[in-house]
Amino acid sequence: MVLSYSPSFLLTLPALAFLSLSSINAINAVTIYTADVGVGSPPTYYTLLVDTGSSNTWIGANKAYTKTSTSQSTGDGFYVAYGDLSYAFGEEYLDTVTLNSDLVIEKQSIGVASESTGMGTSLNGLLGVGPVDLTEGTVINTNQVPTVTDNLYAQKTISSEVLGVFFSPASSDDSSGELTFGGYDASKITGDINYVPITSTSPASEYWGVDQSISYGSTSILTKTAGIVDTGTTLILIATDAFDTYKSKTGASLDNTTGLLKISSDQYNQLSSLYFTIGSVTYELTPNAQIWPRSLNTAIGGTTSDIYLVVGDTGSKSGSGLDFTNGYCFLERFYSVYDKTNSRVGFAKTDYTYATSN
Repeated sequence: MVLSYSPSFLLTLPALAFLSLSSINAINAVTIYTADVGVGSPPTYYTLLVDTGSSNTWIGANKAYTKTSTSQSTGDGFYVAYGDLSYAFGEEYLDTVTLNSDLVIEKQSIGVASESTGMGTSLNGLLGVGPVDLTEGTVINTNQVPTVTDNLYAQKTISSEVLGVFFSPASSDDSSGELTFGGYDASKITGDINYVPITSTSPASEYWGVDQSISYGSTSILTKTAGIVDTGTTLILIATDAFDTYKSKTGASLDNTTGLLKISSDQYNQLSSLYFTIGSVTYELTPNAQIWPRSLNTAIGGTTSDIYLVVGDTGSKSGSGLDFTNGYCFLERFYSVYDKTNSRVGFAKTDYTYATSN
């Protein structure tokens, strides 16, 4: 999870007590996507960062935990740390978690933070929807903590342990998102979902990790290697050697105010597409998709008329086992599916894949 650019229908047959799938809204908050999640009964709602790059769900930042009759302290402490060096620690509780009226989880493990960093002034915590292995060692006296998706499946609320994620560019007509539990929303995609297995390369294999290669136009900048897909990261991060090649090819310069690469209008007109090959399918990130939404330049400290790129540096050379992060700037152009049952990740085009809204 990295906070900035720096880790339905109901089946009515009596024998089936689960939903096929159900969706909740995700809200674009400039550098992150959030969801409003209820905790307790009656629920108090908290604004949580949607994070496929971590797996613990916790609250307590900028808003105190309201205990109700369903709140149960386990007496155990929790501690989670993230790739941007933010962290949270406090006490573990079991409580009712409400995603929507269909998606209600009993006795979900939540962390109640007594101290946290990196949450700004509006976030109350995280909704962790990464693989359960990422929870190892985060709660005292516990090996692993079932995620919200794990418990929805175990409690027969959803019929498959699958999460579908739809984001749309912030400057588009519908700058919102959707999380679909139990499957994916076919109305949000064009064509088919193309799946690839979780990578076997560590540490990417502990996350929603995949193998991919990247080309800038006809120039290969990153050969097939392992990285992760992370809704909690804003940018598309690539290994330093690939980043240096991309910077050189685009003619970009580093903007010290925003920390992003910046190009001129003439350089934008000469910009080539980025091609991400995942499995046997290549996904094109057009020139327009490579730039930060100009309508949001001032929100990140930039200048209205400047053009910033959404490709950043992981800070390490390729070969580390974590050579890229496809953050939400990638996911605003492609639908993504996270399938624990079959240990795979899927992608599909959407109406925004070739949008020119930026």
